[in-house]
Amino acid sequence: MTDSSSGRNRLADEASPYLQQHADNPVNWQPWDDAALAEAKERDVPIFLSVGYSACHWCHVMAEESFEDPETAEILNENFVPIKVDREERPDLDRVYQTVCQLVTGGGGWPLSAFLTPEGEPFYIGTYFPAEPQRGQNVPAFPDLCRQIAGSWSDSEQRAEMENRADQWTAAARDRMAPTDSGSGGDGETEAPGTDVLDDAAAAAIRGADRDNGGFGRSPKFPQPGRVELLLRVATLSGDPEPLTVAENALNAMAGGGLYDHLGGGFHRYCVDADWTVPHFEKMSYDNATIPAAFLTGYRASGNERYADIVRETLAFTERELSHPEGGFFSTLDARSETPESRLDEGEEPEREEGAFYVWTPEEVHEVLDEPAATLFCRRYGVVAGGNFEGGTSVLTETVPVAELVGAEMDVAGETVEAPKSENEVRDLLADARETLFAAREERPRPPRDEKVLAGWNGLQIGTFARAGFVLGDDDLIDRAESALAFVREQLWDADEERLSRRFKDGQVGIDGALEDYAFLGRGAFELYQATGEVAPLAFALDLASVISEAFYDEDDGTLYLSSDEGEELVARPQELTDQSTPSSVGGAVSLLLDLDGFTDRDLASVARETLATHRGRIEASPVEHGTLAVAADAAARGSLELTIAADELPTDWRETLAERHLPGAIVARRPPTEAGLQNWLDELGLDEAPPVWAGREAREGEPTVYACRSFTCSPPETDLTAALEWVEANL
Repeated sequence: MTDSSSGRNRLADEASPYLQQHADNPVNWQPWDDAALAEAKERDVPIFLSVGYSACHWCHVMAEESFEDPETAEILNENFVPIKVDREERPDLDRVYQTVCQLVTGGGGWPLSAFLTPEGEPFYIGTYFPAEPQRGQNVPAFPDLCRQIAGSWSDSEQRAEMENRADQWTAAARDRMAPTDSGSGGDGETEAPGTDVLDDAAAAAIRGADRDNGGFGRSPKFPQPGRVELLLRVATLSGDPEPLTVAENALNAMAGGGLYDHLGGGFHRYCVDADWTVPHFEKMSYDNATIPAAFLTGYRASGNERYADIVRETLAFTERELSHPEGGFFSTLDARSETPESRLDEGEEPEREEGAFYVWTPEEVHEVLDEPAATLFCRRYGVVAGGNFEGGTSVLTETVPVAELVGAEMDVAGETVEAPKSENEVRDLLADARETLFAAREERPRPPRDEKVLAGWNGLQIGTFARAGFVLGDDDLIDRAESALAFVREQLWDADEERLSRRFKDGQVGIDGALEDYAFLGRGAFELYQATGEVAPLAFALDLASVISEAFYDEDDGTLYLSSDEGEELVARPQELTDQSTPSSVGGAVSLLLDLDGFTDRDLASVARETLATHRGRIEASPVEHGTLAVAADAAARGSLELTIAADELPTDWRETLAERHLPGAIVARRPPTEAGLQNWLDELGLDEAPPVWAGREAREGEPTVYACRSFTCSPPETDLTAALEWVEANL
């Protein structure tokens, strides 16, 4: 036997909770670093790369079946350099090899399992591999696969074929992630897409809508908040009711089904079925930022108060369960937790089960609640004998409308019990029941938490908290956004070097920030500026945008890359053009650069427009998959919509009016009322003169004044916000 040169599993030294989960495996796992890559070259053996994250269900399954098995570990240790990567820490690595997986297999996901040459080029790739052969499935058992690959590598003829395949796959990945031939390549000859691309994206989203169950596609059902926001944008701009209907159907399905936690608030990752009943139970920070953001837009577009309640409940969950005590937000809650005592037989040891923390049996509900609350709750939320999930348990879903429960006669242990005769009484009773059951649930073993603080995901949260605080009139939410931004700036931003780190964990800072970190955090800071009227978050957003344009933009290629020009050189330099579980980082960056262009003397818009032009062919060919870029292209084509408000404080009635209006893409460009006050801002921003969005737009007659502008055309200065908004709506 020939052990790896390290002869040990090195993951205990890593900060990532996901990597630490595998520190006790008999596999000699290595982190992705120079030492591991050098070892593969020195031993002349392939790399087995496993990419996952701490809350990933099938990652846990493959670990338990294969990576905790001594015999499988022996095969890996003898014949490969096994490397573990946390995809949440290294989105660049994940994007490169996910691209290969999608090209080769037509799909992707986690765990991602890739066999690489010592130079890092993939020659065999997939996702979850079972430990034993599965009848009827054309997927090899993982130990058999490892033996086969090891044997082929040791045969010179077969190895040559594997290396040739690696060359071809790597070339294909580079081609897929390279700029397109139809682009401008930085010379500006090709124009960015026009507004038609947004209509095309909306039409594609509507065609893919599930009219029976809400949402998009059949199963599994992913939340797709970006598509919802896109449809709401088109509905408001066009006045067409169909995009609004499809968006509302999706929001209603997500709010009523098992994707939503009806006791504690917050959203799970996705549902495995078409009708939104059974989720994968992990709760991701990014989902609980982007989904409530879509509900907030839905609230503004429709006035539906239920959507506002969902936002409040979700942000309350985030504050309660994902908050770092010093201000940032943690990453994830696991899908699995130990079996509650109520489901164990005498002497039975608890096991970690998916969803164990969240699901219920009728007996568990009746043990906590009195009648008629217990029976009403079970009927309302579908808690039945036999259940809809594993072990006879039930995932809570809004099964019976409240109106059908009013005055209902129910058989309870042979006696007739009557529900309250008013809808408000039923709702109050159910609200009390949820509160009581939530308290009981808190006594159960909790799902583990991944306590990484990631810059980009915190940016998504900061943006949602800030905007929600403004729209819902809740200054506590804005304060929470401010504390999170202060934490991330203090821990992850190097002001001297003007560089952002991606991850903070237990006092350790590491990993160079990716494009998504700069783009999402910049957006969060910009949203906070609009909510507060303070210049400091705007200054930080501009600093981040400057780095995007300088370090992530390649002028020769005319595009933005996921990793900076100072980043590690991988087998391909990744771009993130399509929306995945998070918005496209390129789309997010382009949108941010367009919005900030009017606040600086730097030319941010040209980078955004050239990137859009470079990828015009891809965006127009599949606009809904490039939804964030399609929205950015529409904004670029229409021109910026600005509401410059010169005032010390935003009048209360102005704030309420702005909160209830859905004005797609509108920038609330607040500034001090006087030129003297503005000069203090310019000094802080390092500007010699007022940028276009503020120039000549001081308060009139000492009153708060608004200037509404669309693409260099402006309304008269108004001290009446309603008059300015009438001009805006005529120029949407």
